[in-house]
Amino acid sequence: MRLSEVKQLLDAEVSRRNSLTELSYEKPDPLLIASKYQDESIALICALFAYGNAGQIIKFLESLDFSLLDEDEERIKNRLSSHYYRFQKPEDVIAIFIALKRLKEIDSIENIFYEGYKKEHHILDGLWHFIDRVKSVYPHATRGYNFLTGSVPEKVNAAGTYKRYMMYLRWMIRKDELDMGLWTRIDKKDLLMPLDTHTFAVSRKLGLLKRKSYDMKAVLELTDRFRQWDKNDPVKYDFALYRIGQEKIDI
Repeated sequence: MRLSEVKQLLDAEVSRRNSLTELSYEKPDPLLIASKYQDESIALICALFAYGNAGQIIKFLESLDFSLLDEDEERIKNRLSSHYYRFQKPEDVIAIFIALKRLKEIDSIENIFYEGYKKEHHILDGLWHFIDRVKSVYPHATRGYNFLTGSVPEKVNAAGTYKRYMMYLRWMIRKDELDMGLWTRIDKKDLLMPLDTHTFAVSRKLGLLKRKSYDMKAVLELTDRFRQWDKNDPVKYDFALYRIGQEKIDI
């Protein structure tokens, strides 16, 4: 398939998928839960736990009482003492709630991201700044928690895809029938593709991505490809590309 044909296919999928009907229990996606609350902290929790089986993600997220983000820390510890998800033990679930509660008392997540982003208008600078703040506001280091929050890499080119954060940023910064657009300070043209195994495989198959390694270099390559198609909104192709892979659509 020629790239012009691929673009035509994806443009049609973007248009078709831009509907709330894409978010349902029959088509589980963590955005289904996040969109119910329209809150940046709750959305971040939904995004960070978005790995594994989509149905199980939804089940876990629905078991959480997000009002705890406004409660005292002892109550958070008591109420979440039996909540766990895959690599995350109860202490890790408690830690992310307490960290985000403390951040809310200091500044918004948007402003913290913006502090890192504003110098070079690079989304990764905003992300590294945010991760540093999360780590400093509530120090907690376990395998499960480190997997959940991520860390600042020594070399960006050798970094992973940070897919869950990139998906979160898409939700926060873009505004359409799916993405919430709660933030106004960061430009959607600077977003990077939330590359997961589905979108990586589909992108390779469609000839959009030449890189064979699943890493940040691949994220940047794919984003640059989509910027050639829409320099102001390259990540609009993410959800459609993801669904093509998830639903195993023949292309």
